[in-house]
Amino acid sequence: MNNNSTGRYTNSNREWYVIHTYSGYEEKVAESIKQRTSSLDMADKIFEVLVPKEKMIEIKNGKRRVVEKKIFQGYVLVNMKISEDAWYFIRNTPGVTGFVGSGSEPTPVSKEEIEKINKRMGREQPKYQINFKIGDVVNIVDGPFKSFDGSISDIDQQKGKLKVLVNMFGRETPVELDSLQVKKV
Repeated sequence: MNNNSTGRYTNSNREWYVIHTYSGYEEKVAESIKQRTSSLDMADKIFEVLVPKEKMIEIKNGKRRVVEKKIFQGYVLVNMKISEDAWYFIRNTPGVTGFVGSGSEPTPVSKEEIEKINKRMGREQPKYQINFKIGDVVNIVDGPFKSFDGSISDIDQQKGKLKVLVNMFGRETPVELDSLQVKKV
């Protein structure tokens, strides 16, 4: 293997590349690359390793908690200068199955795409994880409409609110509820 940059890789700029890993091994692969980068003196070619995650609000056992969820299962982003030895280094990291790209050439991620990923990761307000869909029949478990059944007509992911159509006095009335106030029938 050729150890200089005169091989098939001609791009000597720092760019973001996507590497594919075994699902569930993203953190281990990122940590391994970071450790191997310093121990094998690759810090001049590999600059940053990132497992894209976003904060979400999850509701378990009636309690809200903020959790980090991976945005791309099985993928890790690496900011690096691509060269024959850097490619070989990443490719032979345990848990890495390859680079994302056409054929054997890794394709850099566009600046716009990286900006979108960074914006999604740095989101101030976590999104609600609502496990309902429009049309689901639910039972209201809290509030003035407790024990009424209704069907979901609208979902607001950002606020964690549901609009439920409740049958009252022979007609459907829309009621806005927190996603914690209902359960599936």
